[in-house]
Formats: sequence, C-alpha cells, structure tokens
Amino acid sequence: MIFSLFIARRLSLSTDGRKSSPAIKVSVTAVALSIAVMLASVAVVTGFKREIRDKVIGFNSHITLYATPSADGDNNVVTLTPSLKSLIENEPYIISYSLGVSIPAILKTPDDFKGVYLRSLEGEHTTNFIDDNLEEGTIPDYSKPESKNDIVISSIAARQLGLKTGDKIDTYFISDDVRARRLTVAGIYNSHFDSYDQVIIYGALPLIQGIAGLSSNQGTSLQIQTDDFAEIDNYSIRLQKTLIDALANGTVYKYYKTENARIQGAGYFHWLSLLDTNVIVVLTLMAIVAIATLISGMLILILDKKRIIGVIRAIGAPTGKIRNIFIFLAMKVALTGMLAGNIIMLVLLWCQDRWHFMPLDPEAYYIDFVPVEISWQAVAALNAACLMLIYASLIIPSRFAAGISPADSMRTE
Repeated sequence: MIFSLFIARRLSLSTDGRKSSPAIKVSVTAVALSIAVMLASVAVVTGFKREIRDKVIGFNSHITLYATPSADGDNNVVTLTPSLKSLIENEPYIISYSLGVSIPAILKTPDDFKGVYLRSLEGEHTTNFIDDNLEEGTIPDYSKPESKNDIVISSIAARQLGLKTGDKIDTYFISDDVRARRLTVAGIYNSHFDSYDQVIIYGALPLIQGIAGLSSNQGTSLQIQTDDFAEIDNYSIRLQKTLIDALANGTVYKYYKTENARIQGAGYFHWLSLLDTNVIVVLTLMAIVAIATLISGMLILILDKKRIIGVIRAIGAPTGKIRNIFIFLAMKVALTGMLAGNIIMLVLLWCQDRWHFMPLDPEAYYIDFVPVEISWQAVAALNAACLMLIYASLIIPSRFAAGISPADSMRTE
C-alpha cells in the first residue's frame, strides 16, 4: 500500500480532539454547493437549448426545401414529382419529409379580425409538436371527412378574437379573388413563442391545397427531418449540391433552395449561445470558491497535525510523502463534498424535470418552467474536471507541510 495513502486514511479530519472541525465542515459545504451550482447551470442551459431548439424545429423543420421562381414566370410551388421524391429518399440522412402549405388568411368575428397564416398540419413532427403544446381541445383527425374544416389556433389568436374550442370562425383568403370558409376551432395551442403564435394557425393539407389551387402533390415547401440536428448545416449544403446536380442533368426541372432551422431561428440560437458564456463564468467562480475553501481547510489541518508531521519527518519520511498525505486528506474532503452535492442536485434536477415545480415567466423566457436535461456524460466530465483541478491546485499549498521540521514541531508542542 502507498505510504502516504496509508497514513492519510488513519488520520482524523478533526482538530483538537473534536468530533468535527468547523473548517472541514465549511470546506465540505463549499465543495457541495459549488458542484451543485455547476450541475444546475449545465443542466438548465442544456435544457433551455433543447426546448428552444424543439420549438424552432416544431414550427419549421430540420431542413426546409423551397422552389425558386424561374425567369419565365414559373411559380414557387414545390411539386413532389417521382424524380424529386426518389432524390429525397436516396439521401441516407433524411428520415422523413412532408409537403407543407402556408397561405395568408383573415379571421373575422362580428367584432374583430386578425391576419394570420393558415399552415398545413402535416407530418409527424409537426403534429407531435402542436399536441405537446395543446392547451384546449384536440388535434383534428384529418383522415375523417368531417374534420376537414377543423383548425388549431394559438391562444393569442383565441384571446384576441374571443374564441374557444367548438366555435366557428369566418376565414377569408385573398389572392386573385376572395374566398371564404367557415372553419371550426378544434384546438388551441400555446408554444410561448409569440412571434410564431401571433400569426400561425393550422388546418388540413387538402383544405389549404384546394383553397390555393394546388394539386395533392404540391405545396409551398417540403419539410425534411434528418437523423442528427447537429449536422443540419452540413446536410443542407449536401442536399443543395445534390439538387443543383439534379437540375443540371435534367432530373428535376426547378431550382430548389434549402434553408435549415439554424437560419430560420437564428435570433433564438444566438441568444442561446450567450448563455454558454454565463455558464463558463458560473463554473469558473464556483471552482474558485471550492478550491479556496479546500486550501484553507488543508492549511488548518497542517497546523493542527504539526506534531505528527514532526514524527514522520523524524523517522525519515521524504518531503514528497508528507505532501501527499495532506493532498489525500484534502481530496477526501473534496470527494465528500462532491458526493453530497451530486446527490442533492441530481435529485432536485430529476424532480424538476418530472414535475416542473419551478416556474418561469414565459413572456421573457419562451417557456413557463425551468427546463433541465441531465446528461450523464456531462455529469461525469464535470466531476472528473473538478477532481483534476482540485488535485492540481492542492500541490503548491501542500509544500507548507513538507517545510515543517521535526525540531519546530516538537518546540511547538
């Protein structure tokens, strides 16, 4: 067994024969609080990123495909031809796709009106997103003919127009002529993304295609989901190149433009990137607090154990061994604090993730609860980094123990 570790395991952390030292208690508490705050910071920011990313994707998609009008007056309609469909399906990173149609509309009540975009509620990812944010009513089953005129509106639109589920609303569509439909409010959603909620309502794809004069294989965009959101920039470039090559060899007859969620939600993602800076500051400050208190606790232990240091030095122990004894003692304090901090904070984070008992102001943060995401890889990396940093920071102050001579220690006693 290592000599330093053997001695450190048998030395008490108490001072003056007391059961526990106030300095050690402070050190343990400081380390526990520091690691708890670090874990909370990482989990909350990761949770925010997940929630905001999911909302941006929910209103859009990983990649959106648009048709660009040509010089001869061709329209911007995306036609899902067999060749385009085959091209999309041959891309290995694309896991699903669906036609999307969005047209401007005016919701009119006897007392008020509101301009919106009626968007097709198509594709599993969009349907699941609206379902997750549904406040009232249900998601219409558009496979049933009687649900064709059902729509889902935002809580903002419902509040402004005084609508509730089951109400009928006159809806006007203006293009070359004016078309009117009486639609039924089947559900009300609230994503807390006011910039989207203000203007987007959802309806059946066949209904919107009919109003816009489109066939069943046509839309204003193609919504594409990939297998990895982190790679959507590369996927967008890759898909764009494939489409350009297909246009050049005559496989498709239109120029298609790709746009990914990072571009569509650039403002939100920029805001999230600023949070990373805040996390770095918090982690740095908490690490300084933990290290400072541990060093103080180590120095107090060294002063209290001067007699033992003198005895060990007198029997010929080298200075390096003595230094290691107090590094091991300080690491024992650090591990105790880290264990307590991990257990307490991980339990709190799990409870928050399950029950959302800590609320937020959705007008400021786009979400009504504190989102958390527990990444075990991040937890392990954070703890490992803290251990290495603490160990490295204790090397210099441990020299104080090695500098105590046997004569000085016995003179003190």
